[in-house]
Amino acid sequence: MSNCIIAQSGGPTAAINASLAGVIEAAIESSKIEKIYGSINGIEGVFKNQVIDLGNFFSDYPEDLDTLKKTPAMYLGSCRYKLPEYDKAPEVYDNLFQFFNKLNISYFFYIGGNDSMDTVLKLSQHAKRIESSIRFIGIPKTIDNDLPGTDHTPGFGSAAKFIATAILEIAHDTYIYDLQSVTIVEIMGRNAGWLTAASALARTTYSNAPDLIYLPEVSFSKDLFLQDIKQLQKTKRHIIIAVSEGIKDSNGQYIAAAEAKSKTDQFGHAQLSGVAKTLEAIVSNEIGCKVRSIEISTLQRSAMHSGSLTDINEAVLVGRTAVKKAEENQTGIMMTIVRTIDSPYTVEFKSDLIENVANKEKCVPLEWITESKNDVRSELIDYVFPLIQGEPSLTYKNGIPNFLSIKNASKYMI
Repeated sequence: MSNCIIAQSGGPTAAINASLAGVIEAAIESSKIEKIYGSINGIEGVFKNQVIDLGNFFSDYPEDLDTLKKTPAMYLGSCRYKLPEYDKAPEVYDNLFQFFNKLNISYFFYIGGNDSMDTVLKLSQHAKRIESSIRFIGIPKTIDNDLPGTDHTPGFGSAAKFIATAILEIAHDTYIYDLQSVTIVEIMGRNAGWLTAASALARTTYSNAPDLIYLPEVSFSKDLFLQDIKQLQKTKRHIIIAVSEGIKDSNGQYIAAAEAKSKTDQFGHAQLSGVAKTLEAIVSNEIGCKVRSIEISTLQRSAMHSGSLTDINEAVLVGRTAVKKAEENQTGIMMTIVRTIDSPYTVEFKSDLIENVANKEKCVPLEWITESKNDVRSELIDYVFPLIQGEPSLTYKNGIPNFLSIKNASKYMI
């Protein structure tokens, strides 16, 4: 028997801890895994020797595993660390693998998005380089739903459900006033507009909000944007618009260009914000009606109170299947969800080679966007609809959800 280590990285979601719980459950049951370690703050926890004995903690408190499944964000904490190329910093890899060998690690599970899969790719490549038998497996998560190779990513369904709910509630708030208005809602999505597109699920028999949807997959025109609003104002008093933070003009420049140029993260990604405010100013100056902008920001990432039970259950199974793949000696892979039937909705859990996934991006198909570039087609709604079904049963304490804190496990630090 040998040991495994699990880490989480990137932005939070409502479902990432469900995948963590799935790995822990399957690892506890495994006849091949003895110790189950968790790295605090992603791969950085390995560098800093900040590791917790998850197996002992959850063996002592098994009831907490169910709470973990319904706790948002990262129980183990996160990081935004980009592994350098081996030829530029071989000592980084030497230190990592020395630590793995010290703890007798045979399995490494990394739960994260695009940049986390880059880490899995580099570690698995180095393992092959030095003929290490450690298996490296990526477990997907991201609200952006932009990882290729998988039908969808755990975390997206819950975020999509929150966005649709928020848009519907914004509509109710807006409709009560007897005046002409435009409300612009900014939703996360740098280059992939999946989450903004999911706002279409808010539409009901009495509300067509959002009336307009703008995604980064197609170019954005200020003139056509104003034309779309003016056309709708002929028949509607209240217009609600969903817009991705990463919309770009015909030259590929972000509409919120000033903000994007001045701020980047460790991976060189533009830190986007302000597009709704930018559009608010345009509408106010050019049309002159009541206009307001709403940036949902981080609220959409960890909203377990509006979580999808389908999303949570799938996230658990993705984690459990990752352990099975590791036991089969597979490495250099990312777990995937394969949709087998649309109705009734069914899926299978498989894997793809990590090199087919890392540093690649999946965007909304152009054929799912209307020719007018201001809405989505029914295929998009049919795709997202099954992913938001069901509600997790939360426990409450003092009137608020009872989530799991890492504080109770701190005494299990090794």
